[in-house]
Amino acid sequence: MSTTGDKILDTALSKIGEKSLFTKELENALERNEVDLVVHSLKDLPTSLPPGFTIGAVCKRENPLDAVVFHPKNCGKMLNLLPEKSVIGTSSLRRAAQLKKKFPQLEFRDIRGNLNTRLKKLDEKEDFSAIILAAAGLKRMGWENRIGQLLSPEDCLYAVGQGALAVEVRAKDQEILNMVSALHDADTVLRCIAERAFMKHLEGGCSVPVAVNTVLKDGQLYLTGAVYSLDGSDSLKETMQTSVSYPQQTEDRPNDDVQHVGITAKNVPSQAQEAAENLGVDLASLLLSKGAKHILSVARQLNDAH
Repeated sequence: MSTTGDKILDTALSKIGEKSLFTKELENALERNEVDLVVHSLKDLPTSLPPGFTIGAVCKRENPLDAVVFHPKNCGKMLNLLPEKSVIGTSSLRRAAQLKKKFPQLEFRDIRGNLNTRLKKLDEKEDFSAIILAAAGLKRMGWENRIGQLLSPEDCLYAVGQGALAVEVRAKDQEILNMVSALHDADTVLRCIAERAFMKHLEGGCSVPVAVNTVLKDGQLYLTGAVYSLDGSDSLKETMQTSVSYPQQTEDRPNDDVQHVGITAKNVPSQAQEAAENLGVDLASLLLSKGAKHILSVARQLNDAH
């Protein structure tokens, strides 16, 4: 099925609207019972789903980092070795904001289209020296060999939910919910709940640069979150952690179907999910107390004005 986001390829994502761009048509089919489940890239799903829908499964996360794909003439290079004023293609305000600050000698321009289209634009024209894409998408398409450089979280924090696949279902369809819940990866669920709660509390979306990095180690969940001005000159970045080491409750509880930022995960301890969600909210609150709202509102206004 094609969505509005798939069809409008000549406009920057941040200009068209919010994330439902890639999900609305699919949710309509779900609502009409034409399909029983829809698979999305989690980063395409808004942090608040329409009533009647839930994310019934979040699969094990692929590498969430961003990757650089170079024009054939720049094969073997790294971003810092490209000539001054080299043009880098990205459709993401988040990537552009971070990389402009890190590589001020490079220029960043918008590039739209699916992966095939973007790679074709890169290879067949001389417009771009390199483009930035999610490593996960390239890997899933079998194009991992095109990755010339992986951007570490120090270079570029990734998008909320990047690298994870989500299965959206009707919230009241217990049979389908039970079936797909076997696909949940507990670590990915907790990391993505924290990330989504962070973005939701910040009221972030496609039109503002919000970025994250999560690590789950020894029962501790670490969340790094950041907000940026469009040119990357102004930013706030903090890290917080919480324990998510809780046993699974075996008895049925009335709130078994409770959603955490749109995710229903019965087979992941509910206290761990609550802790992950609170971590995201607390980190967002910390950034807001330091002036994140101003940075984001200016970014939104500038983006709308362009």
